[in-house]
Amino acid sequence: MRNACSPKSKLIRKFLPLLMMVVLVVGLAPSIAAAADRGAWAPNVAYAVNDTVTYSGSTYKAIQPHTSLVGWEPPNVPALWQFVAGGGGGGTTDTQAPTMPTNLAVTGTTSSSVSLSWTASTDNVGVTGYDVYQGTSKVMTVAGTTATVTGLSASTAYTFRVAAKDAAGNVSPQSAAVTATTQSGSGGGGGQLPKHVLTGYWHNFINGSSNLKLGDVPDQYDIIVLAFADMDPSKPGGVTFNVDSSLSNALGGYTNADLINDIQAKHAKGKKVIISIGGEKGNVNLGSASPNIANFVDSMSNIITTYGLDGIDIDLENGMNVANLTTAVKQLQQRFGSGFILTMAPQTIDMQSPNTTYMQLYNNLKDITTVINVQYYNSGCMLGRDGKCYSQGTVDFLTALSDLSLQWVAPSQLGIGVPAVPAAAGGGYVSPSVVNNALNCLATGTGCGSYKPVAKYPDIRGAMTWSINWDKTSNYNFAGTVKPFLVSMP
Repeated sequence: MRNACSPKSKLIRKFLPLLMMVVLVVGLAPSIAAAADRGAWAPNVAYAVNDTVTYSGSTYKAIQPHTSLVGWEPPNVPALWQFVAGGGGGGTTDTQAPTMPTNLAVTGTTSSSVSLSWTASTDNVGVTGYDVYQGTSKVMTVAGTTATVTGLSASTAYTFRVAAKDAAGNVSPQSAAVTATTQSGSGGGGGQLPKHVLTGYWHNFINGSSNLKLGDVPDQYDIIVLAFADMDPSKPGGVTFNVDSSLSNALGGYTNADLINDIQAKHAKGKKVIISIGGEKGNVNLGSASPNIANFVDSMSNIITTYGLDGIDIDLENGMNVANLTTAVKQLQQRFGSGFILTMAPQTIDMQSPNTTYMQLYNNLKDITTVINVQYYNSGCMLGRDGKCYSQGTVDFLTALSDLSLQWVAPSQLGIGVPAVPAAAGGGYVSPSVVNNALNCLATGTGCGSYKPVAKYPDIRGAMTWSINWDKTSNYNFAGTVKPFLVSMP
């Protein structure tokens, strides 16, 4: 016979599964909460969204998944970490403001921009940025200690101040004011470029060509490209530039200050001086958007401002992140305004179709591009506009491949890039007179080889050579031959 159950026992049995679930959830709650609490922040740790850490007595919450690096401490990267008010230091809130920025100074002006620098503020937790004021209006916020205010009127005086802020929203007193007057006219230093320009690269290294001070570059060169900016291994996306120590010694102690003075002298003669990223082995780290883009823009802005440069050249030969590079260049151009020079040096294969990464980049930036100088060397046989394969080192190679690119690139933005002497490249050298023939063929339809372009392009922008240093080994035969022809073109 079965035992009878009391009403109370039946009730317990009915609700027992529910009770067990409640107990399980309550028991797990501390471990679930603790799963996102990662303790003290540390480098080389993979953090997920909503993980919390402590740093310098304060609590921060991760707002993007990432693996931490030295230099990415939470107060320094607000794109990765969000300050949690009252989350650290025994429940207290950070109420201490950073110190006031000091030594605010004007480091450069154009007709539409003013560049500033200042001494960093300090804070009990960490400074996260600086607000820049034009008069009484906040016009921008930057992470570093430099800024370029753009969109200004020519020949106009402006007053600026800077204030520091931390992750808790505390803001320092504003710095002492500085006043700057923008330059007259439009564009950057050195005035406007001619219709047809000669571009050349200047080596910041020793490689068997001639060692050369920038001040000794012949006046035939309209755009001088410093080769190259270096990747900053300590700052993702960042770049650095200084006169190479070996080159400095070879030139008898050529310094950064000497280079700056030489750049100013070139400006006085109407020349433009820019800096290149990339080269055969170089690159920039723009594989990630944050913090890489901001690091690139800030560090490159600092180089441009320090040396008084007019813009940048893109010579990336080992791949690129088109979206991130586009964003970075646009932000950089916005800082410096209409006088900003942007050139590109794609390899021949990079211009074989309208769908290459370089063509994607050009399409994104063509409204601010000065010239694309295609490297018509080290490329072997390539297809021209007629679908035939042309061998490098001939006038047909230069014209047929230029005609191909002119389907997608405006003539006023396309230039012919060649080695200055045979030793400057592995192949593709042509004499300077052949460069003139190719330019003449493209502009007027005369001086051609067997290939005849489908149209005349009188606005063809000009020519580029690798490099000015190699050109010196032939007593500047390239510049002395090609520049006079550019001047004579329609």
